[in-house]
Amino acid sequence: MANRLAQTSSPYLLQHADNPVDWWPWSPEAFEEARRRDVPVLLSVGYASCHWCHVMAHESFEDDATAAYMNEHFVSVKVDREERPDVDAVYMEAVQAATGHGGWPMTVFLTADGEPFYFGTYFPPEARHGSPSFRQVLEGVAAAWKDRRDEVAEVAGRIVADLAGRSLVHGGDGVPGESEVAQALLGLTREYDEQHGGFGGAPKFPPSMAVEFLLRHYARTGSEGALQMAADTCAAMARGGIYDQLGGGFARYSVDREWIVPHFEKMLYDNALLCRVYAHLWRATGSDEARRIALETADFMVRELRTAEGGFASALDADSEDADGRHVEGAYYVWTPAQLREVLGEDDAAFAAAYYGVTEDGTFEEGASVLRLPGDAGPVDADRVADVRARLLAAREQRPRPGRDDKVVAAWNGLAVAALAETGAYFDRPDLVERATEAADLLVRVHLGEVARLTRTSKDGRAGDNAGVLEDYGDVAEGFLALAAVTGEGAWLEFAGFLLDIVLEQFTGEGGQLYDTAHDAEQLIRRPQDPTDSATPSGWTAAAGALLSYAAYTGSEPHRTAAEGALGVVKALGARVPRFVGWGLAVAEALLDGPREVAVAGPVGGELHRTALLGRAPGAVVAAGEGPGAGAEFPLLVDRPLVGGQPTAYVCRHFVCSAPTTNAGELAAALAGPAGG
Repeated sequence: MANRLAQTSSPYLLQHADNPVDWWPWSPEAFEEARRRDVPVLLSVGYASCHWCHVMAHESFEDDATAAYMNEHFVSVKVDREERPDVDAVYMEAVQAATGHGGWPMTVFLTADGEPFYFGTYFPPEARHGSPSFRQVLEGVAAAWKDRRDEVAEVAGRIVADLAGRSLVHGGDGVPGESEVAQALLGLTREYDEQHGGFGGAPKFPPSMAVEFLLRHYARTGSEGALQMAADTCAAMARGGIYDQLGGGFARYSVDREWIVPHFEKMLYDNALLCRVYAHLWRATGSDEARRIALETADFMVRELRTAEGGFASALDADSEDADGRHVEGAYYVWTPAQLREVLGEDDAAFAAAYYGVTEDGTFEEGASVLRLPGDAGPVDADRVADVRARLLAAREQRPRPGRDDKVVAAWNGLAVAALAETGAYFDRPDLVERATEAADLLVRVHLGEVARLTRTSKDGRAGDNAGVLEDYGDVAEGFLALAAVTGEGAWLEFAGFLLDIVLEQFTGEGGQLYDTAHDAEQLIRRPQDPTDSATPSGWTAAAGALLSYAAYTGSEPHRTAAEGALGVVKALGARVPRFVGWGLAVAEALLDGPREVAVAGPVGGELHRTALLGRAPGAVVAAGEGPGAGAEFPLLVDRPLVGGQPTAYVCRHFVCSAPTTNAGELAAALAGPAGG
């Protein structure tokens, strides 16, 4: 039988629509049902490209006996964490507080009031490694509910009270200054892996936001150490197995310190953030490798994640079918020496094995290797590499493809818009700017729609049911501001302003603190509020960055004040946990630099406009346009006359402007050095 999930639009929920479990989507009706039947709620949270979510579904939720027990003793609720990050955040915080770790699938047992009392992540079908079986957990919880209800209520009450006590009263005291940024840099240096790049040990995640901070810090202060950590980390990832050497794009993380074996799922947000990072690294150093990776990653997003409506899908699965028809992780991406020979013949296969680090023993499972660039093949023939790569890619195209999670998430599409707009502008790829514009159009048309509030997701051009959270507003505004800078179209600045006004009205609390959900959103057991950057910029820091840029474009004092209030949390956290507030630190660098405002009275796409976009000053905003209407599009262009009839650039900071220039070299110099004034 199909359960209630068949009516939903989430690809993850639809994967469970045919389970024998009588699933409910997250809804007041599910909790009413639990109250009516006097049973606990079993909350299961995951997402479509999550490997262990699939494993637990196959072992337990597709098993008739397990499902029958769940249906008898619980009301089972399935949540897609990518659609309801607020629900995920609140219960994940409880799981981590109780167990010391978290992850997906997340399994939480709740009272009918939504109060959690027992937690876990993946539970196996049989007890192993000290972990009880899922059936044992179900029976234990059902027995406690029946025989020890007072104890359950007491535990639930204690957990909710503990969570309520964690509220961040404000963002800290004032904005982060030189000393906090210097402390953060020192902290990153301590955690830096000198040998392999990146930070910390295994598993190792791509530190895109920390790298943005390092690049901005280098641009503002000239710190060679910051640049070195950024460049070496990017080089190590680009040559590792975490990067798809044939098709471009990055996997979610590396299971080892050396970036060799990835967890193979590919997420839109990682690729958007990393595409932008490599473009910015190229802007700082001119590195050919950085340029190649930025463009290949942009092309990967367009080729494999773009939807028919012009948005970008969330993710590609880690798993796909291998040659024997088994569904296994990495099957689409890995190679054995025999498979190389089959496609390339003896000579080229030997060359490819040396070049891509494919060994007889293999670097992954069952003798297969993940392609990487170990760099010990000596000087290579670039034409031969290109030929071998093209043939391997063509052969790989014939393999069964990994599944794709087709839902369009507003926040991640905002990140993609920013990355594609800038990459397109830097490398003279107008097609990428067009793809960014089409995705932005979809966000306005479908996600803003009639209601003039952002919807979190859409699928097949239809808006989902869930309200946007703070990260949606912050990241979409960031994307629109980047698009405004590149295209010279002031409408994108207006749309960003519209979103940021909602941030001021609906998401801002006392003393500059921000909340992840709007004042009028569904009330959960606690109002989620997480300022740390993990896989993506937190809503808090994303909003701070967009507010700061918008204020620089418009001179709006309320937006500047809100940005500074929000950055108090970076002052509090930057020195202590710099790896987990990377985007916040990048925004702090923009604040310390001004940020600078660049007005180009001249043609969009002209030499001065391009020079302005390539300026490295942290968080600098760029407005370009000519003619009497330009000032109506961008306040920065009001009263900016041409000098001697020539296109002219004006660079300002804190209401003080340097002399206008018609010379691209002078403009580049003005945007390269430390800020004056």
